[in-house]
Amino acid sequence: MATDINVTEEKPGAERTRNTRCFRPNVDIVETKDELKLVADMPGVRPDQIDINFKDGLLTVQGTVEPRHHEYKNFLLNEYGVGDFCRTFRVSEQVDASRISAEYAEGVLRLTLPKAEAAKPRMIQVKPAT
Repeated sequence: MATDINVTEEKPGAERTRNTRCFRPNVDIVETKDELKLVADMPGVRPDQIDINFKDGLLTVQGTVEPRHHEYKNFLLNEYGVGDFCRTFRVSEQVDASRISAEYAEGVLRLTLPKAEAAKPRMIQVKPAT
């Protein structure tokens, strides 16, 4: 059952000034009656390198993949990307920002954005006129 919570990808406003590659993680967003669930692929990012912000209806997810050259000395093949992940979405403000939660495991970030009570659908009982 869809409500009036809309999610759209926000177009980038300002150019990034950090001199690194920027990746656009693949994201799935699912709506249930009580919340939005967001799943993002962010391989190679450590949990302490993830920043999530929700302000004025904008949800921004950023993460950094640091070089691993200190871990490995002799690469036979080096295709794994190093740089930043970044995605921004406009989400209606009918999300309870104080209850947003995030988990990260095996390269996948999972966000839960609970709906505010006013945004949840409710049944209206019709009573016979008296």
